[in-house]
Order: sequence, then C-alpha cells, then structure tokens
Amino acid sequence: MIFGGLQELTLIDYPGKIAATVFTIGCNFRCYYCHNPELVLPEKIKTTKTLSEEDILNFLKGRQGLLQGLCITGGEPTLDNCLLDFIKQVKALNFLVKLDTNGSNSEVLKNLLENKLLDYIAMDIKAPLAKYATVVGAEINPNHIQESIKLIRQSGLEYEFRTTVAPGLTTQDILDIVPLIEGADNYYLQVFHDNGKCLKDVRYFGRSLTAEELMLLKEKLVEHFMYVAVRE
Repeated sequence: MIFGGLQELTLIDYPGKIAATVFTIGCNFRCYYCHNPELVLPEKIKTTKTLSEEDILNFLKGRQGLLQGLCITGGEPTLDNCLLDFIKQVKALNFLVKLDTNGSNSEVLKNLLENKLLDYIAMDIKAPLAKYATVVGAEINPNHIQESIKLIRQSGLEYEFRTTVAPGLTTQDILDIVPLIEGADNYYLQVFHDNGKCLKDVRYFGRSLTAEELMLLKEKLVEHFMYVAVRE
C-alpha cells in the first residue's frame, strides 16, 4: 500500500486508545467540503509526498508497547486491494485496528469483518439517501451504504456513525438520516470547520449549522440512539 500521511500520535481518533493514524490515497467520492484534496484529486495526488507500507510497518515495530492501535483513514481505505494483507501485518504486531470508511464498498467491509481484522469502525453518513449523490459528488449504490450500516451494526464491534454537518446540510437533513441508523450505539454530529483547502469553495453551498444549533438538534436525537454527541 501507498500512504499519503502518518500522524504518529493521536489521543482522539481512536476513542479511549493511544494510537497512530495513517492516510490512504484515493477516494471514489468528491465531497465538496473534503479537507484532504491531496488524497482525493489525481492531479494533487501526483505531488503528495508518500509513505510505503514498509515505512508504516517499521514505524509500528518501533512503537510496540507504546501505542495501542492504528487508525486507517483516507481517502477511502477500502479502495486499495492490499488493505486486507496490510491489516493482517498490523494485527500480527498486536495493534488494534480502527477503520474509517464511507461505506460504499460493503463487500470489502464484509471480508474484513469475516477475517476478524477490525476492532473499531467509524462510518461517515454523508446525508439522507435522497441527497447522497449531491453531497458526495458521485453516483452511489444506496444498497451498498445500507448493507455497510447493517454489517457494522451486526459486527459485535465498537463502532460509530458520524455526520459532518457541512454547508448546505439542514436540520431536516439530519432528521432524515435517523431512519437509516436509528438505534445505533453511537452517532456523532461533527461541526464543520473550513481549513481553507476544501475540494470546492463551500461558500456556494450555503451556511453550515453552528455548534450551538447542533447542540439543540442533538436533543431531538437522543431518543433515537444509545449515545449521541456533538464533536467540535
């Protein structure tokens, strides 16, 4: 595998664990609010400094006993055909593995789960299904999204669903997401922050809900999930 970045230490990405995070290259979505265009757009990928699989594994070997887990994010990790073999090598070093995914490749997710290669899964719920293609800037198969949700919920693993409440997403949009994941263990509303390098100029998509508005919205959601929170 080829990676577009390594965060050597995170106390946030893997809840309750001391971890590192690796960023895979390539994505099948083109979310206008994406913070990492250098991992998504082919013309930017060409100029991105990369790390090899060997680089990452050697780093992990030097952190055994210090780090508990590895977060694999992107881009979209499930696009890489080498993902399963890479995770096997990470697990052989006795690290926990957290996967961040957009849920579009349910077959890959199923394979990872059947091989017991994951310990925590975070899936982004981008929008209500009726609005998905518009938000992600690509054609989607709703069945794959729904199947990934089902697989995650039935996995027996720790997991979370999360929605970055990007410009253009409304309170009603979030309420319309509820039927997709109702009863889930954990659902997070993430405040959107413009880092100045989003895929598109987000000003054209409308305003984003504030943290205060999301806190009020959270109160409407608490009865639908085991746990719901706002991440700022």
